[in-house]
Amino acid sequence: MIDPFTANWFKSSYSSSSGGECVEAAHLDGIVALRDSKLGAGSPVLVFEGGAWDVFTAAVRSGRFDRG
Repeated sequence: MIDPFTANWFKSSYSSSSGGECVEAAHLDGIVALRDSKLGAGSPVLVFEGGAWDVFTAAVRSGRFDRG
């Protein structure tokens, strides 16, 4: 696995430019890592393997994690 601290991170298309929900992702040898772009390298990293990424993104799209 690639070290998430040296990975090529990119900002999510779902992140706003107004300083709100800022998420960065990185593809690491078959897994996806996420972090808070406001914290950069100091952010905790979530790592998703296999189908877990699909389940997570489906839940986000469905509004399951909306703060409402």
